[in-house]
Amino acid sequence: MTAGDPRHRAIEAVWRIEAARLIAGLTRMVRDVGLAEEFAQDALVAALERWPQTGIPDNPGAWLMATAKRRAIDELRRGKRVERKHEELGHELESEQERTSPDFDTAMDEDVGDDLLRLMFISCHPVLSTEARVALTLRLLGGLTTEEIARAFLVPAPTVAQRIVRAKRTLAEERVPFEMPRGEALAARLSSVLEVIYLVFNEGYSATAGDDWMRPELCADALRLGRILAGLAPREPEVHGLVSLMEIQASRARARVGPTGEPVLLLEQNRALWDQLLIRRGLAALAVADGLHGGEPGPYVLQASLAACHARARRAEDTDWARIAELYGELSRRMPSPVVELNRAVALSMAFGPARGLAVVDTLVAEPTLASYHLLPSVRGDLLRKLGRLDEARAEFERAASLTRNARERELLLERAASCARGDA
Repeated sequence: MTAGDPRHRAIEAVWRIEAARLIAGLTRMVRDVGLAEEFAQDALVAALERWPQTGIPDNPGAWLMATAKRRAIDELRRGKRVERKHEELGHELESEQERTSPDFDTAMDEDVGDDLLRLMFISCHPVLSTEARVALTLRLLGGLTTEEIARAFLVPAPTVAQRIVRAKRTLAEERVPFEMPRGEALAARLSSVLEVIYLVFNEGYSATAGDDWMRPELCADALRLGRILAGLAPREPEVHGLVSLMEIQASRARARVGPTGEPVLLLEQNRALWDQLLIRRGLAALAVADGLHGGEPGPYVLQASLAACHARARRAEDTDWARIAELYGELSRRMPSPVVELNRAVALSMAFGPARGLAVVDTLVAEPTLASYHLLPSVRGDLLRKLGRLDEARAEFERAASLTRNARERELLLERAASCARGDA
């Protein structure tokens, strides 16, 4: 059976749906995410061998789990690791018969919701580098292959493979427990999970490098993970805030790219192309978040509120820029950042004129963290152009073009520089 065979594609589709639940349940059993993925892959190989002849079972997830459990128990027996693993798990099972009893199977078949949440927390553990967290999350929870992750982030496949291997090794060496964090640790770990999901979304929404302005598949993967997380942690306002933010931003996807793949900036987009279903879902998630936080909103809820201001404006000129500037001020207080200040400057310029925005931008010019950030000269160039200072604006656009690694964005910036050179206001 070849990769292009319809049966192979059907099995791959089942795997995408079931892989995360399978690995999560197995990790609870063996307390080792690397081993869990191996056993899950064994089950996939078995499915590829048997299902083309027997057909896909009525409950493919249960079939895969049962097959993986058998492989896991056999392997643990063979390696004489059963006793050690059961000690670690706190089991009091004395015999091989007890180890394979119905009680053991029942424990494996409990609601996997908590297991998926634990798998998210372990995949995004702060002991791992950001790159490793992203790769491991997409691998274990997104169901992406190493090659797919490599293509999405424009890095060599061996690099991604090494990140994943090192991540699993680090988790094992550090004995990171497969459990729900509690108290203050929960907030920190949840923040790490949200950061990883949003990093994946942003890379799809505004690709940092390469020839494409957007990579919609990454946005879809991040949205799926966010929606799963919202179902697993329904009382966390920041989770709903992140989902709201991603839903609303994703609603603009069709309008953000022109006929030849060129970027279309927010104020120039055809809002009739915005996906109203995604906007409604985003606004609903924001309403849930607002009902949960009970006090000062967190960073993701504030960012979702900003996105909602744009989503509610049927025309660009209807945008409530004063409210957006106010929200950026709140966000800056909650999460001080030069990038947030740059965005606040844009909002101020739209609400109160380009000179007001330029005054804020000029305070950021010497900021070391923005030295290679292409959007700083891009924003400054736009404000200078609006003020009629075209030579200065052209130089800023050219500098921005030299800093971006995205080919489509570079073309846009160079065109804006050329427009200034022609004297177009």
